[in-house]
Amino acid sequence: MKRTTIGLLFGLICISHNGNAQIEQLTPQETRYRDSITKLNQQNATVAASQEAYNKGIELFNQKNFTGAIAEFKKSVAADPNFTAAHYNKGVAENEAEQFKDAVATFTLLIKKDAAYSKAYFQRGRAYQGLADYLSSEKDYEKSIQLDAKNPKAYYNYGTLKFLQQDYNTAIKYFSKTIELDPNNAYAYNDRGSCYRMQANYPKALADYEEAQRKNPNLAFVLNNIGTTKKKTKDYVGALAAFNRAISIDANYYMAYNNRGATLMDKGSTDEALKDFEKALQLNAKYAPAASNLSAAYFKKKDYKKAEEWANKALQIDPNYAAAYVNRGMAKEMQRDIVGACEDWHKANELGSAEGKTYYSGNCSN
Repeated sequence: MKRTTIGLLFGLICISHNGNAQIEQLTPQETRYRDSITKLNQQNATVAASQEAYNKGIELFNQKNFTGAIAEFKKSVAADPNFTAAHYNKGVAENEAEQFKDAVATFTLLIKKDAAYSKAYFQRGRAYQGLADYLSSEKDYEKSIQLDAKNPKAYYNYGTLKFLQQDYNTAIKYFSKTIELDPNNAYAYNDRGSCYRMQANYPKALADYEEAQRKNPNLAFVLNNIGTTKKKTKDYVGALAAFNRAISIDANYYMAYNNRGATLMDKGSTDEALKDFEKALQLNAKYAPAASNLSAAYFKKKDYKKAEEWANKALQIDPNYAAAYVNRGMAKEMQRDIVGACEDWHKANELGSAEGKTYYSGNCSN
């Protein structure tokens, strides 16, 4: 509804009588009319201020300045507590800013006002998901779907939640429903493909990834997923082609450099692999897998000291990165430090590494 401010001003009436200004009192009816218009003006001025702050919030949100947007939406709500859209978008901005507790509070307030507000349940589900409160998140997504069974976003987010819980069959079900409602959703195809990949169903994974790529050819992460899946099937030529295309779309995509390097390692092109691992670290100095892979590459080149150094760097970045313990253990073993090697393999085993378990049980157990 268009909001306007009524620009009428009422006060005392001055009339001229015999050349002298005299004050005439308003009648009771005129007084009531004046007061009602004054109140209406005040209300409309408040609404105008609320709308102005709301518009600023939308502008800042579109600029991805979520903190600034939240501040403006708060002003809008303070000026007009019944402005539902300002409440809702404040919560959305809080989700985007990862202020999940605040978002839960915002959407809970909206739901108390309107128990059939499906989008509020959906967004509160997102907030609970951000807080890793998966049970509450599930309940909200289910309620959102119950209230609006045609909203593909609710099915999609429910699918991502199930993926995080490693319930891949249920995740596939919800991603499939998303695709049914939104056939051009490249993300749903990609994520369903990831479910299939986690189940080692590589043909179905590739089919979904490739469909996602057809839906949106400019998603570098989809090409990266195609590459990693083809690498698992030992289609190194196809994997390298996918990584090359991912990098051509996003020259700063450090994960694609790292994965291309790992593929080159498998092909025996260790020197080329080193360059890719170094590039990945240049783009993201905190990316432990690339540092660990440099350790593996130097191990292949029989430079065991450097292999140990890079494993150390990987563990400085991420002290719980199991592969780095495996690699450091291998480097220590080749430098005749079997005690140190066993300690590293034991740690890798504790962190869930199958390789760490194999090395430890084969070389260190009594």
